Amino acid sequence: MTDTRRLAAIMFTDMVGFTKAAQTDEAGALKRLREQEKLVRPLFKTHQGREVKSTGDGFLVEFDSALRAVQCAIEIHEHLHERNAQPGSTPIQLRIGVHLGDVEARGSDIFGDSVNLAARIEPLAEPGGICISESVFGQVRNKIPNRLEKLEPTVLKNVRFPMEIYRVVLPWVGTEPEVGGPAPPRLAVLPLTNISPDPKDEYFADGLTEELISVLSQIRGLRVIARTSVNQYKGSAKSIAQVGSELGVSSVLEGSVRKVENQLRISFQLIDVRTQEHRWAMTYDRKLENVFAIQADVAERTAEALKVELLKSEREAIQEKPTSNLAAYESYLRGIQAFRLMEGIGDEETDRRAVKYFEQAIREDPDFSLAYSYLANHLIATMGVTRSGKVVFPRVRELVAKALDLNPNSADAHTAQGNLAMQADLDWVCAEAEFCQAIALNPSSSTSHFWYGYLLAVLQRYEEAKEQYLTAIGLDPLWLLPKIDLAWSYYCSGDVGAALATYDKLVESQPENRNLRYTRAGIYALTGRIDDALQAVEPLKDTADLPSRLAYSGIRALAGKPEEARRLMSEWQEGKVPEYLPLLVPATFYALAGDKEKAFEFIERDYRDGDRTLWNGYQSEFFDSLRDDPRWIAILRSMHLPTTVPPRLPALPGSHR
Repeated sequence: MTDTRRLAAIMFTDMVGFTKAAQTDEAGALKRLREQEKLVRPLFKTHQGREVKSTGDGFLVEFDSALRAVQCAIEIHEHLHERNAQPGSTPIQLRIGVHLGDVEARGSDIFGDSVNLAARIEPLAEPGGICISESVFGQVRNKIPNRLEKLEPTVLKNVRFPMEIYRVVLPWVGTEPEVGGPAPPRLAVLPLTNISPDPKDEYFADGLTEELISVLSQIRGLRVIARTSVNQYKGSAKSIAQVGSELGVSSVLEGSVRKVENQLRISFQLIDVRTQEHRWAMTYDRKLENVFAIQADVAERTAEALKVELLKSEREAIQEKPTSNLAAYESYLRGIQAFRLMEGIGDEETDRRAVKYFEQAIREDPDFSLAYSYLANHLIATMGVTRSGKVVFPRVRELVAKALDLNPNSADAHTAQGNLAMQADLDWVCAEAEFCQAIALNPSSSTSHFWYGYLLAVLQRYEEAKEQYLTAIGLDPLWLLPKIDLAWSYYCSGDVGAALATYDKLVESQPENRNLRYTRAGIYALTGRIDDALQAVEPLKDTADLPSRLAYSGIRALAGKPEEARRLMSEWQEGKVPEYLPLLVPATFYALAGDKEKAFEFIERDYRDGDRTLWNGYQSEFFDSLRDDPRWIAILRSMHLPTTVPPRLPALPGSHR
C-alpha cells in the first residue's frame, strides 16, 4: 500500500461530558451519542468532508478546504443549538477543533503532526464552541459571517504549541454580554536579588518575593504568575522580553533587597514587556517593621499602573499585617525558603528545617495564620516522601482549623482543608467545595486549580479536570505537575495518542527528568510497545535506590516480566528495604505479578490500617485483574468512587510523534 502526502483541513470533534454521563445513565448517554452521530454524519458529507474514523464519542474528519471544514463546524453547532432549545431536551454539546496542514495518508487513515495539532486544538474550544488554527484563520477570515476572536497566547503555552489560536463566535454567543470584560493583566514577580552584606540573608529576599506574589494575587483584577515558574529565573540573565514571552505576561516586577540588621533598602521597578519602559519605579529605605507597608504600597502602585481597580475588601486585605511579631515573620520567611528547597531536593534535613521554622513562627506568634497554613501545606506536600498520611493528617487537621479560625478568607487554608477532605476523609463533595472556595478567594492560585483538577480526575470528570490543569499551567507555565497530570487525564479518558504526545513534549523539554521518561515507558508497555518500554528502563537494571528499583521492576512487570517485582516485594516484607513505602505499592506489584490474594491483602490493609490511597490509583490498568472481584467493587463503593473505568483507546500509529 502506497503512502501519500497531501494538504488537508483536519477536524476533530468531541462530545462534552459523555464519560461522566455514561457513569450515571449509560442508556441515556448512549442514546444521545447515537443522536449526535446521526446529526453530524450527514453534515460531513454535505460539506464534502470524509469521515476518517470515530474516536468513541467524537470524529476525525478530513476536508479538502479549510472554509468547508469551518462551515461544517458552524452548521453542526447550529443544528445542535436548535435541538437543545427544544423543551425537555438533555443538551448535547460538542467541542470542535480545525487545523490546516500536511497529512500522510495510509490506506483510509491519516497521520502526521497536523493531525496531532488538530487534536490539541479541539480541547481549547469551550463546550459548544469551535477553535481554529492560524492557518485556518488565514483561509476563512472575511469569508464567513462569524466574528473570529484570538485567544491569549498563554492558552497556547498550556499545550506547548507555537501557534495562534482563534475561536469562532457563534451567533447566540455573540448576542450575549461578555462576562468579565477584557482578560485581566498578567504579571510576573521575578525573584528579588539579595544584595545584603550577609549572604545568609538570602532567605529574606526569597521569602519577600513569595509574600509579594501572595499579596498581589489577592487582587482579583490581576493574574499573577505563581512562584514555581518565576523561581526558575533566579540568577538568570534572560531579558524581560524573553521572560515575558515564556510566561505569557504583559508586565514584570523586579527588584533587589538589602538588609542590614533592622534596616531595609528595597528597590522595585514595574516594566512593560512590550515597550521595555518602566511603568513605575521606587526605592524604599525603611525599618524592618515597615516591610508590610512596603508590600501594600507595591501592590497599590502596581494595580494603579495596570489600571486595575482595587475593591475596598482587596485594599483592606493587602494592607493587613499578617503578624506584628518580627521574629515570627523572619522564622516564617526561613520556613518558606526551606519549603521551596524541599520541592527541588526532597531530602529529610530540608524537610525538618522547614517544619522547625514554621513551628518556631507559630510559637513566637500563636495568632500567625499564614504560618499554620504553610506548615499544613508543607506536611501535605511531603506526605509519602518523608512521612505517611496516618502521621500527617491529625496534625494537618489541627493546623488548618487554627488557620481558618484566625483567617476564614485564607485561600491557602481552604486548599489545605480541601486536601484533608480529599485525601484523609475521602469526602469528595466537601473537597470540591473547599477547592472552589480557595479559587474564589484567590483566582491566581495555581495550586488551588491544580488540586481541584486532581480531584475532578479522581472522580473521572476528565473534561473539567483538563480545564483546571490548563488554568493552573496558564498561571504557572513552568510548573511540571499539572502538565504531567494533564497528560494522565488524556490517557485515562481514552486519548492515548494525546497522552503520549504530551509526554513526548515534556521529555523533549526536560530530558534529564527520569520520572517523565519512566511514566512514558509505562504507557508504552500498556499500549503494546514492549520493546520501547524495556529499552527505556534498561539503564536502571543495576541501580540500588528505591525509586529506580520501583520503576525498573514495575515496568518490566507491565511488560510481562514480573520476577524483579516479586523479588523487590520479598525484600520489603523481610525488612530489607528501609525506606517508607505506602501499602498501595506492594498491592500494585502483586496485582501486576498475578498474585490476586496478596494484592487484596495489601489493599485491605491499606484501607483498614494504612494511608487509604487506593482512591489515587484505582483507575490504573495495574489493577485490571481485580476489577471483577466483589472485594474490589465493595471497596470502591465504600469510597464512593466509580466502580468502572473508561476503556483506553489504542494509540494511533504515529500519533505521538
